[in-house]
Amino acid sequence: MIIKKHPYNISKIVLASIFLNLIQIIFITLFIYYKSQNPHMIEGNFIIYVVAISIGINSIITGIIFYNFLFKKGSNNLIDTIRYLEDFNKTLRSQRHDYLNHIQVIYSLMELEEFQEARNYIEPVYKDIVIISKALKTSKPAVNALFQAKLQVAEKNNIDMELEIKSNLNNLNMEPWDFCRIIGNIIDNAIFALKQKPSNRYMLVELSEDLKNIRLNISNNGDCIPTEIIGSIFKEGFSTKNEKGDGMGLAIVKEIVESFSGTIEVTSNDKRTSFEVILPKKE
Repeated sequence: MIIKKHPYNISKIVLASIFLNLIQIIFITLFIYYKSQNPHMIEGNFIIYVVAISIGINSIITGIIFYNFLFKKGSNNLIDTIRYLEDFNKTLRSQRHDYLNHIQVIYSLMELEEFQEARNYIEPVYKDIVIISKALKTSKPAVNALFQAKLQVAEKNNIDMELEIKSNLNNLNMEPWDFCRIIGNIIDNAIFALKQKPSNRYMLVELSEDLKNIRLNISNNGDCIPTEIIGSIFKEGFSTKNEKGDGMGLAIVKEIVESFSGTIEVTSNDKRTSFEVILPKKE
């Protein structure tokens, strides 16, 4: 397992700009104090104006960078949510359109006493319906759509993905797309880990709640995360995916969780790796 660190980060640029502004503010404050002690300095006002203009320019640049970062972040969230919903609705429309045809075929096979053929025909249809019904568990369409999309990805990669949904998320204390980012990034990491296994790929997604919190636990039977890096997996720029990852997924998850006063913990051993997220309910 290789860790790759990426030096470029938009948040570091913003922090650097803010730091520069603070230095300039300190400088001009000291200069004003020095000038007050030396009232005969002629060039003092000019220097103050230059520094003030510099601070203003840097503040504008910082604001633009930060605004663009937030705008891009929000736009990507909305785009992902819309895409999940469109895919989900497309699947539901397709199933509804085909449902009558399936019933007619099965009925005809039963009439012809082709019972084995009827059974062979209905099995893949039933599996398709089960995948959709597994995802239709919460009151948040975007979350349901995400679950449905990830179930299909898991199936394509020969992963046995099981959902245990025991919360309707009525008291979710964040926007659905933020919750989707938490779920999506953790599941994507689990899928990547499981793809390294030749067979016996399993993932369990548990969503539940108690009196105060919503709990999300996503576990898989992939390789154990080495002890020496388990404390670094939530840091920006660290990745276990070589060039295929940007090292931002789990860092984003931690940022979102903590911004809503939640916690995230990871445990890993030879049998299972689990990510547990606890989020306070909406009051």
